[in-house]
Amino acid sequence: MTAGRTTTRGAGADAERPGVLPDDPSPGSPPAAHGLVIDGRPLPALDAPDARGVLRRAVRGQARFVVPASVFAMVHQACEAAVPVLIGITVDRAIAQHSLPSLLVTLGAMVVLFLVLTSSMRAGGRLVRRATQGAGHEMRVRVASRVLDPRGTEPGTVKTGELLSTATSDAQRVGMVNAAVWTAAGAAAALVVGAALLVQASVLLGLVVILGLVPVSLLTTLISRPLVRRSAVEQAAAARAAGTATDFLAGLRVLKGLGAEAVAAARYAAASATSRDAAIRAAVVIALRTAVVTALTGLFLAVVAFLGARLALTGQISVGEFISALGLTQFLLGPFTRIAAVGAQIARARASAGRIADVLAAPAAVPAGGVFSLPPGPLALEVHGVGGRLDLVVLAGERVGIVVSDAESRAAVETLLTCLAREADPERGTIRLGGVDLDDVDPVAARERLLVAHHDAVLFTGTLAENLGLGVPGLDEAAVRRAVRAADADQVAEVVPGGYDAVLTERGRSLSGGQRQRVALARALAADTDVLVLADPTTGVDGVTEALIAERVAALRAGRTTLTVTRSPALLAGTDRVVVISGGRVRAEGTHAELAGIDAAYRELVLR
Repeated sequence: MTAGRTTTRGAGADAERPGVLPDDPSPGSPPAAHGLVIDGRPLPALDAPDARGVLRRAVRGQARFVVPASVFAMVHQACEAAVPVLIGITVDRAIAQHSLPSLLVTLGAMVVLFLVLTSSMRAGGRLVRRATQGAGHEMRVRVASRVLDPRGTEPGTVKTGELLSTATSDAQRVGMVNAAVWTAAGAAAALVVGAALLVQASVLLGLVVILGLVPVSLLTTLISRPLVRRSAVEQAAAARAAGTATDFLAGLRVLKGLGAEAVAAARYAAASATSRDAAIRAAVVIALRTAVVTALTGLFLAVVAFLGARLALTGQISVGEFISALGLTQFLLGPFTRIAAVGAQIARARASAGRIADVLAAPAAVPAGGVFSLPPGPLALEVHGVGGRLDLVVLAGERVGIVVSDAESRAAVETLLTCLAREADPERGTIRLGGVDLDDVDPVAARERLLVAHHDAVLFTGTLAENLGLGVPGLDEAAVRRAVRAADADQVAEVVPGGYDAVLTERGRSLSGGQRQRVALARALAADTDVLVLADPTTGVDGVTEALIAERVAALRAGRTTLTVTRSPALLAGTDRVVVISGGRVRAEGTHAELAGIDAAYRELVLR
């Protein structure tokens, strides 16, 4: 229960207790992801929503792909290590001895070796791709489920601007931890098999190669560090350029209205130039790294070749063993480099896992509730002491207009709307719906009966019909069309190119402000909830259209509880009662006609 709340409940409110949710967390605890399903399988909850837990789940959840993929990687790398050995055997037993049967046998063995090598590589690659994509998909589902959780998140815990990156690039990087496991398994097998084969040919040469590869690999890693730093700078600069472009596109109409296109273009050009310069600097580092690494590996191979040639000339090893040792040396450079790269890959995946964990562990804004059910039929609304002062009673089936007269009252009403939408619980006071404390009702159940249509309702990218709910399975087509007509949204379809099939751009920006409001209002009316709260639904609509909408909405919502926050005389005239809020509390109430006749302050607010 929220601190400071009155705990008295209406008579009979606890008679029913259906839909109680298991393991109901407290308001500050992270919500559990119940009921998630991927490919027909239930998705278990994470043991601990931290970076380690996310990475463990990414690997364990794809174990049926990662384990066989790692086995195939080890087989592939063992075969790769065997290639130079088989070449050496061919030289010693076939070419040096001019033996055609031996040549045919070794060539046949080479064919078989390459068949196993390529088959294991293809099989392992396919499996690890399924593992990485599957883990990324699972993380995207988890993030999306948390973001869409009806209990929401506490303000400031999840930044909207970072959610896209978290649900895409971060989820993909976490999935790539399975590729790191696959790579590490293959590299480990290559090192073990390659080292064993080298030592078998020559203990001295094997030790020189194995011990020499360590400093060569370390030097390669040190040289790569500036590249990583430059790459991060490049990515950040590119992201800033993309963000600048996105901001400009979002405010394109405003920029044109202010005549600031040239300034905006100059700012974008500067951001793009920064990104270009960072990319050039990174390219320079890449070229330098490639040159230095090539020189290092070439020098090391030259040393091994010199030592091996000395051993071959003195008869300590054969020519074929010398060729095998040289080939193995060049081959083993790869596994050492890959193992070093695996560490960096896991570090990036862990950083991304931490960001995902932060989203999954974000505390819920409201508790699950679910203890009490709401009574059927029209619902009354009682507000007591919300924001410290606001008291309001709306009878079941009553249509009430709310007029806000000052900033303090606007803040109180905004708090009320947030609480009615179950996006937060009141810090002070109580809200009762149908005689039941609203914060005892599960958010999903509450929103099925009470809808808050905010002033800044967002339209989705898609057709106009999809945004209105026309043709959506499960919705009453006739009821939706009545709502569309009441909001005058059918007139929007008549004037936009393409009609109901017109594709709206992001957030519906291809429509005018008034058109967006009519579409959003139609959506709210089509929900046909027992309680509907409208916040300034017609501020962008002309007076004639507003009067028509007010008349139709009043008729459509007759007998159902409706609150309309507005200063529109047309909308207020269609209500049963108007409540004027000043200083965060109710100052006056009555019909629109009564208040307009006796209250000068009211006339100044709504009729000026």
